[in-house]
Amino acid sequence: MRGVPPPPDKRITQPDSVYFSFPKLRWSVCHLRQLLPTIGISRGLGAPVPLAYADDAERERLQQGIDALTFEPLDGRPPMTWAQSLAANYTDGILVLHRDRVVYERYSGCLAEDGVHAAMSMTKSLTGLLAQILVTEGALDEHARVVDIVPEAAGGAYATATVRQVLDMTTGVRYSEDYADPDADIWKYSAAASPLPKPAGYEGPEGYFEYLAQVQPEGRHGEAFHYKTVDADMAGWLVARASGRPVNELASERLWRPMGAEQDASMTVDGIGTPFAGGGLSAGLRDMGRLGLLMLDEGVIDGRRLFPAGVVRRIRAGGDPARFGTAYPALVGGSYTSLWWVYPGEHEVIAARGVHGQTIYVDFTAQMVIVRFASFPKPQNTLIDPTSLPAFQALASYLRER
Repeated sequence: MRGVPPPPDKRITQPDSVYFSFPKLRWSVCHLRQLLPTIGISRGLGAPVPLAYADDAERERLQQGIDALTFEPLDGRPPMTWAQSLAANYTDGILVLHRDRVVYERYSGCLAEDGVHAAMSMTKSLTGLLAQILVTEGALDEHARVVDIVPEAAGGAYATATVRQVLDMTTGVRYSEDYADPDADIWKYSAAASPLPKPAGYEGPEGYFEYLAQVQPEGRHGEAFHYKTVDADMAGWLVARASGRPVNELASERLWRPMGAEQDASMTVDGIGTPFAGGGLSAGLRDMGRLGLLMLDEGVIDGRRLFPAGVVRRIRAGGDPARFGTAYPALVGGSYTSLWWVYPGEHEVIAARGVHGQTIYVDFTAQMVIVRFASFPKPQNTLIDPTSLPAFQALASYLRER
């Protein structure tokens, strides 16, 4: 997309281009607002709350030390340095905070420090955080059935699921999210949710909520974790119904404004303006760092409490590892709750994760937050975990000694 205008062979457009195919996605992840309609998450008009930084000399010393860190990938590849892992994972931006100070910050690819990047399914964890805030404050009953809050769901599989089952993705609903399968439900869902005019003859549901209301059962609620974007969008519907405002407005009111965000964020919307609570967020790297700090410090940022500490403590407690299964080899023994990943192992780690390499990684033991935006060619994070997870653990060990 260089040139004024770009020549025909360099254009990335909608709808006649597969803009999330590689290498197009290396540009698209920073420019979703040029491809799809969005709705804002306003930071308001006040001055941003500055992040604390290590002094220049210390930060330079730490960045050199971090770049030289070595680790062994989990898939048998030769030892790799931290700097090499950034390139291997097509990192567009990465921010590391230790004990509430920025100690490492890099930008690459399409992302500059004043830019925004698609967060993909890290959006789910934003939605889950808002839902858990409402649960902890008593505005949303986690034991209630979905149909008691969203009567429109009465005819589908979600009707008898509980709020907690939705937030932990243990619903028994029919939904396949295999991006490699052209007949997977994810593509039918995408067709329903597309804000663009429907093709001639289209007879399916219109928008996220119509799709969710007609999803059919498969399995039993509460039996096992199955990763399903539709659960996150149902959580968004529950949040909107319980709070009286859509996810983007609640995120502005409870997070972006009071945490002193530097930039407005945005969310893609369906054809009737419903924000995509399962994957539509685009935001700045440092503002995602602020979200990470809010999790690390249990609802406090810059000395101000934004939500009860019990919100984060409930997420840290995790879900049921017995229900989590083995679909994510590097995370076996972990769990999933309130749309956050809870990692196994001796470190106490929770994370937001999104396809193509997006993450907020919060290590409570090391007092460390890592935020990474990336444009890895394939969507599956199971292809990135073998280098990312040992790199993050090596960094945690390095910083704990400082």
